[in-house]
Amino acid sequence: MESNTLMQRRSSDFSWQAAGAGLLSSFVGFASTFTLIVQALVNTGATQQQAATGLMAVSVAMGLAGILLSLKYRMPVSVAWSTPGAALLVGLGVVKGGFAVTTGALLMAAVMLIVAGLWKPLSQAINKIPSSIANAMLAGIILNLCVAPVHALASYPRYIAPVLIVWLVMLKINRILAIPCAAIATLAVIYMTANIGDIHMSEILPEFILVRPEFTLSAFISIALPLFIVTMASQNIPGMTVLNVNGYKPDATPLFTSTGVSSLLAAPFGGPAIGLAAITAAICAGEEAGKDPAKRYWAGIICGAAYIVYGMLAGAATRFISVSPPVLIEAVAGLALMGALGNSLVNALSDKTHRDAAIITFLITMGGHAFFGIGGAFWGLIAGIGMAFFLRRRAVTAA
Repeated sequence: MESNTLMQRRSSDFSWQAAGAGLLSSFVGFASTFTLIVQALVNTGATQQQAATGLMAVSVAMGLAGILLSLKYRMPVSVAWSTPGAALLVGLGVVKGGFAVTTGALLMAAVMLIVAGLWKPLSQAINKIPSSIANAMLAGIILNLCVAPVHALASYPRYIAPVLIVWLVMLKINRILAIPCAAIATLAVIYMTANIGDIHMSEILPEFILVRPEFTLSAFISIALPLFIVTMASQNIPGMTVLNVNGYKPDATPLFTSTGVSSLLAAPFGGPAIGLAAITAAICAGEEAGKDPAKRYWAGIICGAAYIVYGMLAGAATRFISVSPPVLIEAVAGLALMGALGNSLVNALSDKTHRDAAIITFLITMGGHAFFGIGGAFWGLIAGIGMAFFLRRRAVTAA
């Protein structure tokens, strides 16, 4: 009887406004960056089938997490793949040891996300990394990808020009729909120019492919640790901020732990890290989802359900974009990350106290040089933290 009453109460909380906000949020989140996820997996050594599996696994995992968390806490909790983490993977290129090593790094990052949720000192330590330095590292990682639209325009003008026109027009009309519409325009261009007849039904049906992971110290330092840091700094913490700004005060521990568990479930299939959504969370948690904040959790539920549906179409999406020029997909991913690049640069340089350290972090990360088999993102972060500590000690000594 009590369960029936609970179900009736939750059913009465449903509103089409919340459902619409959830659908919009899921569409923006998926269409804006699913090409980036595919590109990240392929760049690090995944086959087309493995990339499709990874996209499917991460979509289903974050959809289930969003539904369960929204139902349990009656808050519009939006969960999404780590876009900064995917950008990091794109910047790495082919990983020594192949996709098995990448998968091992994804598992290690997931475990760290769980530990960060369960062991508060670790999440507190991450919070102590100056925001300007974390943002500088992210900007250095994604800068080269954001230049991809320029390269695409030079190499394939007839492919990318219509996409750029759609993107520019939608920026003026409705900024939040600019990237989804650009993604749709890209699919239309691919459909009209590629040989779609070569795609067989057997290639687009959903299929889960387990990847046997390989664990290396180099992958932990070069991939797992930076992936963990950018997911915490650029997804989980901003996601909590969005909920707080809209009047929700959730305990961070179960939310961080849940995103880590979701990441752990998706990682064996090649799914990238999962964290709290930030940009799309604002759609679900704001007034777009209804006037009553207590009933907006339905937006999180609908958003999660939509992600699961999109995940079932991952094979078709991955096979479809595989017949297009790679630079075209990179260009769309670059457009999707321009906002993140702008925000990262502003946040990196706005704090005068750490500006020099942020610039050093940005330059070393952008250089991308590996030392001792460890990628540039890690060295940029270490150099920035070290410089910030050195300059602070010098200032204290001078005082």
